[in-house]
Amino acid sequence: MIGFVLPNFIAGGRALAADKLQPNAFIRIARDGSVTLIMPYVEMGQGTYTSVPMLIAEELEVALDQVRLEHAAADEKHFANPLLGGIQGTGGSTTIRATWEPMRKAGAAARTMLITAAATQWGVDPASCYATNGEVIHRSSGRRSSYGLLVDRAATLPIPEKVSLKEPRDFKLIGTPAKRLDTAAKVTGATVYGIDARPAGVKIATLAQCPVFGGKLKEVDETAAMAVNGVRQIVRLDDAVAVIGDHMGAAKKGLVALKAQWDAGRHSDVSSEAILRELKNATGKPAAIAQSVGDVDQVLGKASKRLEATYQVPFLAHAAMEPMNCTVEVRRDACEVWVGTQVCARAQAAAAQASGLPLDQVTVHNHFIGGGFGRRLEIDGITRAVQIAMHVKGLVKVIWTREEDIQHDMYRPYWFDRFSAGLNAQGRPIAWHHRFAGSSILARWLPPAFQNGLDPDSTDGAIHLAYEIPNFKVEYARVEPAGVPTAFWRSVGPSHNVFAVESFMDELAAAARQDPIAYRSALLEKAPRAKRVLELAAEKAGWGHRLPEGIGRGVSLQFVFGTYMAQVAEVEVRADSQVRVRRVVCALDCGSIVNPDTINAQVEGAIIFGLSAALFGKITVKDGKVEQGNFHDYRVLIAPRTQMRSLRCCAGDGSRPPEIGWQEQVSNRRVLLRHNGCGGERLRKRHP
Repeated sequence: MIGFVLPNFIAGGRALAADKLQPNAFIRIARDGSVTLIMPYVEMGQGTYTSVPMLIAEELEVALDQVRLEHAAADEKHFANPLLGGIQGTGGSTTIRATWEPMRKAGAAARTMLITAAATQWGVDPASCYATNGEVIHRSSGRRSSYGLLVDRAATLPIPEKVSLKEPRDFKLIGTPAKRLDTAAKVTGATVYGIDARPAGVKIATLAQCPVFGGKLKEVDETAAMAVNGVRQIVRLDDAVAVIGDHMGAAKKGLVALKAQWDAGRHSDVSSEAILRELKNATGKPAAIAQSVGDVDQVLGKASKRLEATYQVPFLAHAAMEPMNCTVEVRRDACEVWVGTQVCARAQAAAAQASGLPLDQVTVHNHFIGGGFGRRLEIDGITRAVQIAMHVKGLVKVIWTREEDIQHDMYRPYWFDRFSAGLNAQGRPIAWHHRFAGSSILARWLPPAFQNGLDPDSTDGAIHLAYEIPNFKVEYARVEPAGVPTAFWRSVGPSHNVFAVESFMDELAAAARQDPIAYRSALLEKAPRAKRVLELAAEKAGWGHRLPEGIGRGVSLQFVFGTYMAQVAEVEVRADSQVRVRRVVCALDCGSIVNPDTINAQVEGAIIFGLSAALFGKITVKDGKVEQGNFHDYRVLIAPRTQMRSLRCCAGDGSRPPEIGWQEQVSNRRVLLRHNGCGGERLRKRHP
């Protein structure tokens, strides 16, 4: 259990005696009855803009269709995330855990004031009144009044310091499937992402940064670039050059025509191989102890059987569908920023520092994010855009090309893990030693969180396992790769630790010649919730049933982010060694649920994201440069509902090109053969 108080949650609120009631930082109710929820957490596809309003609306007693949403301004005083060290930020799967109680209190405070206002107006006891569907009703007389009519009186009342929250049995919204509030605008194209922001008169810029991290711009021949129709200006920075044009097409063509020479600097010899050697060496000697139980060294020496294994995972890019972008106008006495960011207040501070202006002269307009995954917890894109904007008269939108986005990302760290385990005569682990090395993101991003050589992100998923192992030791060695910036990446530490831990657990089961499910289950007697999700996933996946040759199943179990989760993957290895994931079954126990539809979507998205990393994800460095540059060599898994695969033509001899013949259409588990020429179709088989 984690207890916390949201700073200035009640004291920072205010009741406005004009035409609206704003009892706290999150709710505003107008005379016309409209309810505006100010969202301190950003929406980047994870459903925040539905789940958080559900918490407030539940206690405020309004329906979701009665509210509108508004992005919170940069204001760390009122909108700090208590689970991110008091930073105004969205990340680390903290939003619902951070808002579960404070947002409900926000709604309850407003509801209490409105009920009191109605009771005062009617001369009755507030206890004899209740709120529902945006109205206050007197139980005995049936008298009722809408929230809008009560705003003026409620605004004069003191803000309650203590409020009563609903019992879970009385919930109307929480725990029920809710349609996402942002879906309609996304379907119609009305949603404004950061890249869509287009204030009047804005020019478009794109940039090239030194291919080697830390290098400098030596010289530029801009003659050909300036000759491109629509190119207006070239901006040179110490380590980058930008082309400003009337539109993206002109800017991009100008960038291609630009002839830049770079000074690679001291990181020109950095390579993935050199980084791997450094990580391996670090795991060969003692490191900071993250967890120690029993006497691992002694028991390992006496174990009936001892196993050792090493694992490594590469750098990974974020590759969000919306590339990095930021719109800026720098004036003599003000700086205005339009961006989609996970850290609004930090974005404001970065713009202030880059422009040299006081913080109160910087305004940040936050927007929807087309994929964050931790990348937009960083402010390098804002800093870069302001640096460029300071050389441009008027507004400029800086858009990174896909190549720039991938080659100048801040990457999921490269990790190397070394394991040792001792088994008893029954094959159960009696000693476990795990030492791993890699970058500490929190040491840079939130220095106070890095203590005694450790931080909670890097070790999450490696320590405090659900398994019962009597002698257990985990060590972490911080190794920062030269010239390669690292940052948070979806699921952060556990994206590496769970893979390594569960892979080694499979090796132990194989050495003991035991079924992987049964082997894990025997170690979970003291973790019933973990055992239940493991058994449920196995049951739903048909674990133990025979599969055709070339097809197998694998299992993984984790307890991170307050959630127990088990997954079973059914995988086919084809004759040409291509891997096809046929099916993934997931069972999870995350405790209290706000919106089950959001959980389903999160899990489905996470599986696809994880499979992209497992099957394709790899960023490599050579001569100080990232070798990958676009989706042709940094692949992202796509799982459409309908897939098309070309077959030979109906003549069966392959004499006609495949597009003039039959095509196999997989849709809704049915496989149809459709002929391109005549449009005829026939059912071939049901999809497995």
